[in-house]
Amino acid sequence: MNLESIRKCGSRPSIGAHSRRSARPGVYRSPALRPALGWAHGRCCPPGDRVITVDEHRSRILDAVPPLPAVAHLHTDATGLVLAEDVVNRWPVPLFHNSGMDGYAVHRADATVGATLRVVGDVPAGSPDDPPMGPGEAIRIMTGAAVPTAADAVVPLEHTDLGTEVRAEAPESIVITTEPKDGANIRRAGEDMAAGSVVVAAGSVLGPWQLSAIASAGHETIRVHRKPRVAVISTGSELIDPSGTPERGQIPESNSVLLAAAVQQAGAEVCAVTRVPDDEHALRSVLAGLDADAVILTGGASVGAFDVVKAVLDGTGSIAFTTVAMQPGKPQGFGLGDDGIPYFCLPGNPVSVAVSFEMFVRPALRRMAGHTAIDRPRVTRRAAVGWRRRAGRMQILPVVFDDQTVRPASRGGSGSHMVASLADATALALIPAEVDHVSEGDLVTVMVLS
Repeated sequence: MNLESIRKCGSRPSIGAHSRRSARPGVYRSPALRPALGWAHGRCCPPGDRVITVDEHRSRILDAVPPLPAVAHLHTDATGLVLAEDVVNRWPVPLFHNSGMDGYAVHRADATVGATLRVVGDVPAGSPDDPPMGPGEAIRIMTGAAVPTAADAVVPLEHTDLGTEVRAEAPESIVITTEPKDGANIRRAGEDMAAGSVVVAAGSVLGPWQLSAIASAGHETIRVHRKPRVAVISTGSELIDPSGTPERGQIPESNSVLLAAAVQQAGAEVCAVTRVPDDEHALRSVLAGLDADAVILTGGASVGAFDVVKAVLDGTGSIAFTTVAMQPGKPQGFGLGDDGIPYFCLPGNPVSVAVSFEMFVRPALRRMAGHTAIDRPRVTRRAAVGWRRRAGRMQILPVVFDDQTVRPASRGGSGSHMVASLADATALALIPAEVDHVSEGDLVTVMVLS
């Protein structure tokens, strides 16, 4: 058996074994969920040969993929994850009255211009001391240090006769050159956030600022949606490793490279990348050995004599194949397997794969990861050139931004196998099904890729 596996996940129940429990805890394991998702008779796609729209297929997919269950996670390793529960302050922020400047804690009434104050103490940042301070006295204090209870203002170093001169020991006295206001340069306890207030809300994507706020609020462990673990399977006996020399009838396999990168860019994790020949037994064997939250397959999803993906998966669980009114990417398959895992069955041509991923798979993976913003931004631009097309299907065309316009990214062709157009594309033009031509200057809706 010519079975090549580049990377492989662990193990999970085999397709067709009618297992109703996912190998991964908390993942779509209940068949009772299916009616609630609007699937007639357990199928995700309409029966027969009815053509459905892009929006219909997308809606069915998104209805089937709720966010993955929340898990506990250290905040030190949570960059890019989505917070599943609000994080609240365990204590007020700041925790205590502290100095906003290097300077001198004073009684404001004593700190008139020209007044000489005796320095009776020193409070560095981190000190637990709360030294007493009488009339006409001051205490040197550093930024972030707890302000002595007796003080009601902080005079910055530069507002004294000594200026910003740095001394190891506190001076015996200072002369005030600028009178402070009441409460000057004191950061009050709780002025940033009160204890119990939400510091980072559920649904937030965790970056450096959010994680810093979480640490300041006194939390080390938080609850997040983990990244979906995705297996990528390319099918086709004609496929060879990109480093090989193709013989007649063979082509370098690139879909898995595209999808693995796209999965990671979408915020998910690639747990397996596998190439399988047009052999049902080989495909079943690979599927039986996977441990993933989602599986993406390319090729073998149409009506060809050797379309093994459809032969193996059609009717398994809620998986079904359908025709979507889009160009490219018309043949599509989707559903939950017997194990409750979502399976995305895409065409085999590279542009079809890229377009199908952007329209259907990427939004689903982002939803599984807990994101609320699951779609790429869309803008309107004028067409730099015109082109004709056959109406009846939504055209999803790789395009390039050209100043304030867009133009097709293709280099001499527009077929679903034209890989060169992908290298240049920065957006996808979304042409409605009823439009049979685009004229130069027409307004076009585009999905921004980068």
